[in-house]
Amino acid sequence: MSQLDSDSDPPAGSALIRDVALYSVARLAMIGLLTALLVLAGVPLLVALLLALVVALPLSLVLLPGLRARMNAGLSAAGARRRYERERLRAQLRGEQQPEDGRG
Repeated sequence: MSQLDSDSDPPAGSALIRDVALYSVARLAMIGLLTALLVLAGVPLLVALLLALVVALPLSLVLLPGLRARMNAGLSAAGARRRYERERLRAQLRGEQQPEDGRG
């Protein structure tokens, strides 16, 4: 079993899509909530939306660290798999023999 396929690895495939979607929905909900609170406080809608966009970024860093870390780990693992596959394909195109490392 390869290192990228072990149980301790970050999520891949549908789990990665789920994590990215959850993080995006959480960020959008945060922006919506902040916008609603600012509008209720008497701030014009466009100004409230722009201010909520600016405030939501650092707030999400504080409130969503676990979800962001899972998403980043999954994206990093997916990038590593793509780099490995690209290098393997380039080596095959050059006619180089790849040693068997258990990947299939």
